[in-house]
Amino acid sequence: MGIFGKLFTWWDGATIGTMLYTDREGEHVGTDAQGNKYYRSKPKEGEKERRWVIYNGNNDASRVPSEWHGWLHGAFDDVPESRLPPAKIWEADYTPNATGTVSAYRPQGALERGGKRAKATGDYESWSPES
Repeated sequence: MGIFGKLFTWWDGATIGTMLYTDREGEHVGTDAQGNKYYRSKPKEGEKERRWVIYNGNNDASRVPSEWHGWLHGAFDDVPESRLPPAKIWEADYTPNATGTVSAYRPQGALERGGKRAKATGDYESWSPES
């Protein structure tokens, strides 16, 4: 996306204002496997440290891995790359949030699947205060 597109869009990467603020006030601390870049504010006396992410692509909070999520919210001070254990063989790779896309989960009976669901089996008994 060109410089003109950055003036008017916020959903794909950083806007011009965020880029300027990051260049002036930010200190790059790391990058995750998806290419998202993590920053913190330069140390200033008496001010709390601010932390933020600039996404490599769509701005979707579900794209932040759990270890970086904890760092962004101040759960720990060390950058995750310096304290991560090696990945376990059973750990799944990241999959993006599919809500609102064609690949979103749609259970039986969903309107997108025709709205037909299995008939009730008749084994349900509703509760009443008299029984």
